[in-house]
Amino acid sequence: MLGHDALSKDQNFKMNAPLKAVDVVSDLPALMADLAVHAREAARMLALAPSRQKDAALAAMAKALRSATKDILAANAEDVAEARTAGATSAFIDRLSLDAARVESMADGIDVVRELADPVGKVMEKWTRPNGMTIERVRVPLGVAGVIFESRPNVLADAGALCLKSGNAVILRGGSDSFRSCRAIHNCLVQGLREAGLPEAAITLVPTRDRAAVGLMLTGLNGGIDVIVPRGGKSLVSRVEAEARVPVFAHLEGVNHVFVDKAASLDMAKTIVLNAKMRRPGVCGAAETLLIDQAAAKTHLKPLIGMLIEAGCEVRGDDTVRATDARVKTATEEDWGTEYEDAIIAAKVVSNLDDAIAHIEKYGSHHTDAIVTDDTKAAEKFLNEVDSAIVLHNASTQFADGGEFGFGAEIGIATGKFHARGPVGVEQLTAFKYRVHGTGQTRP
Repeated sequence: MLGHDALSKDQNFKMNAPLKAVDVVSDLPALMADLAVHAREAARMLALAPSRQKDAALAAMAKALRSATKDILAANAEDVAEARTAGATSAFIDRLSLDAARVESMADGIDVVRELADPVGKVMEKWTRPNGMTIERVRVPLGVAGVIFESRPNVLADAGALCLKSGNAVILRGGSDSFRSCRAIHNCLVQGLREAGLPEAAITLVPTRDRAAVGLMLTGLNGGIDVIVPRGGKSLVSRVEAEARVPVFAHLEGVNHVFVDKAASLDMAKTIVLNAKMRRPGVCGAAETLLIDQAAAKTHLKPLIGMLIEAGCEVRGDDTVRATDARVKTATEEDWGTEYEDAIIAAKVVSNLDDAIAHIEKYGSHHTDAIVTDDTKAAEKFLNEVDSAIVLHNASTQFADGGEFGFGAEIGIATGKFHARGPVGVEQLTAFKYRVHGTGQTRP
């Protein structure tokens, strides 16, 4: 067991000594408090770090990831084997699994983040008052972010890179299922920080599987954490929103829809629907419900449903959908609001565009929704009226990804309406302050 004294008395901890990963900690509250103290110290340094130093760290991280691909995949193989033994679903295994291409994608994402403009210190607006005072609104880091995520180990690399670029320290608590993978990836990020002369506590991985660490993070660790970002399923997000004592970037489940309008090209609809559901069924941008305009049902319904089933997707439909193919299962009321994260889709024929929008409003999660149509007026109505963080016209919902938006990566898709919405990248991880320049003014 690793006790508090073994950590706090070693003054090298915050800069040089990586933590040993353990399943049981003798004094978890003290350990977590230590992590927060060191992260706060690192955040103060990062807020003042020049862009070139942060970029040097990011370059070294990407290089270290590529060099350590073999070790990362070996660690991941152990995680995957353990998950399979525990009976994990195929979609869960897909989210958890890494291969050489996915490791390279992590490194590429860090390179893209490095090439982004540094948001810290950017003057957003500047004006002069009648009394001669000049006021500037300037971007500043949030401070210390706490990121709690499940399954997908690449989140660690994305979150670490984005927080560093935006001048924030981060405390990461990955799922127990990706524990070994996260350690291997974290080692590469720490190597990059070390080579650039930045504090290693800038990117901290909670070194235990103890689930109580999540609850401690949600308390804010005595002011040590400024914002919590949950990245996972509905149960995790619900818990975070219910228990967190610090602000939360709401990353709700992805109950995403594709609406095939009466003016949709069948070929385009088939291409988009198949990609939106089956490219990676377990990601948050995957389509979970297919809505088809009644006016298009005669020509589009049977081909779309048959295509999905032939691709290995289970379809749960309403009476009209079931009548087109005997292989369709009956959809229940619960299906319309379910994020399957698997090769399952709910399908329904709706009366018209207004009916589709009403369905999305009732059952959706305000994440990502798409319309397929050649009617520009219908597309405009959908894009304006569907109240989701991301709305698309003639494109797959699987583009709901920070990398695809040009952000390099993302911590997650925020579905709330305060501070950030959609992919959370470097700019969304900053706040602002006002700098006021005077020449001796006083207020009468």
